[in-house]
Amino acid sequence: MGKYQSVIVVEGKSDKDLIDSFLLADIVTTNGSEVSRETIDYIKSLALKRTVVVLTDPDCPGKRIRDILDREIPGLLHAYIPKNKCIKKNKVGVAESSKEDILEALAHLVPAKKAPRGVLTMDDMFSLGLAGVDNSSFIRERVGAKLHLGYGNAKTLLRRANSLGISKKELQEAVRGK
Repeated sequence: MGKYQSVIVVEGKSDKDLIDSFLLADIVTTNGSEVSRETIDYIKSLALKRTVVVLTDPDCPGKRIRDILDREIPGLLHAYIPKNKCIKKNKVGVAESSKEDILEALAHLVPAKKAPRGVLTMDDMFSLGLAGVDNSSFIRERVGAKLHLGYGNAKTLLRRANSLGISKKELQEAVRGK
C-alpha cells in the first residue's frame, strides 16, 4: 500500500473507509453537502501546505460541495469518477465505485477554476454536438469520462477542457469515441 501525497476530500465515512482499505492517504470528510465553516477553514489551511484533491460523488450534492470548496479555497484539484462506475444497488457515490476507478480518477486530476489555457469556445461545443442537440447530455457524459473531466453542462466541460489545454482535435476524437 503506497502513500498518496495529496490530501483527499470526500463526502462521508463510507468513501473514506473504502479509500483507506487500499491507499495510505490523509482524508478529510465534508459530512455531506452542507460543508461547515470549520471544515472549509481546515481544508483552506491544509491547502496552504499541501495539494488538496476533491473526490466527491457524481451527483448534485457532490457538485455543490465542489462549488463551495472552489469558491472558498484557491488551487484545488479535482478527481472525477464517471457516474456509471459509481452505481451499486441504486446508490450513486464514490463508496459504490472500485479501487481501480478511484485510482484512475486520482491519476487524472483537473485544476479548479484556473485561467483558461485552451482556446475552445462555446461555438466548438455546439459544432461538436456537446451543446444544443437532443443527446448533448449523453455526449458530454461520454466525453467527460473519456477525458477524465467528469460530467457537467457545456460551460463546465468547456472550462475544464480549457484548463487542461485540450485542443479541438482532441475533443473531436473524444466525441467520435477514439
